[in-house]
Amino acid sequence: MSAATFRGYAPAKVNLALHVTGRRVDGYHELDSLVVFAGVGDRLEIAPADALSLTVTGPRAEGVPDDARNLVWKAADWLAPGRGAAMTLDKHLPHAGGIGGGSADAACALRGLAEIWDVDVPDGAEALGADVPVCLHGQPVRMRGIGDVLDAVPPLPPMWIVLVNAGVEVPTGAVFKAMERVDNPPLPAPAWDGFDSFLVWLERTRNDMESSARSQAPVIGMVLERLRALPGCRFTRMSGSGGTCFGLFETEIAARDAALGLPKHWWVTYAPVLRA
Repeated sequence: MSAATFRGYAPAKVNLALHVTGRRVDGYHELDSLVVFAGVGDRLEIAPADALSLTVTGPRAEGVPDDARNLVWKAADWLAPGRGAAMTLDKHLPHAGGIGGGSADAACALRGLAEIWDVDVPDGAEALGADVPVCLHGQPVRMRGIGDVLDAVPPLPPMWIVLVNAGVEVPTGAVFKAMERVDNPPLPAPAWDGFDSFLVWLERTRNDMESSARSQAPVIGMVLERLRALPGCRFTRMSGSGGTCFGLFETEIAARDAALGLPKHWWVTYAPVLRA
């Protein structure tokens, strides 16, 4: 293969807190979210080619489009219309799972294609999706606006995360439509100095989309109950618009043992929360 081949990693994006604070006149929702990334994700390989192509492989490839409907393809068209590249996406994250799989893939594609094509990634990546700018940033951050305002947060304490999806896809549009209100208060100012104080801060926050997502997919409530019952689980919540849920753990051993105790027919993984 060409020495110019790009190989990149697209880690799962997790909304540890997600407040919906308003709706703009253009229909976009205003968000306020603490976003982190987990040490598990998809992989993307890009090689120079005359025409644009996308091959999707991996354990979560089923149902993922390999054409212009895929955000990876859309990212290429947005960055440099008409340019060619052979892209192979190795899918490990669930499709439409609320952990930014498509957005993380698109961000990885932008980085790789910019390298292959020797171009810069311009501002405005939120045109591809609200989570694309934060996935380009790739570090723990407070995300506001329509995903275009990124503010630094205090260093995260070491922690592990268990991610669980019971096989349910929850369309974001349907979740927003089912919400009773979209003018909720913003996040409290991010402030913590260790794992315990971080959990205290998290307890003061919400995922404003969780209730409406659970009305669309009641199994989300079952997943959260199973997570809360696991030894060592310190905090649980749904990520994004669902249906992936998470539990936070202080140690790798606790997270691993918890993951092993969940149903085998669910998508379950554990990983460190990436601190930088």
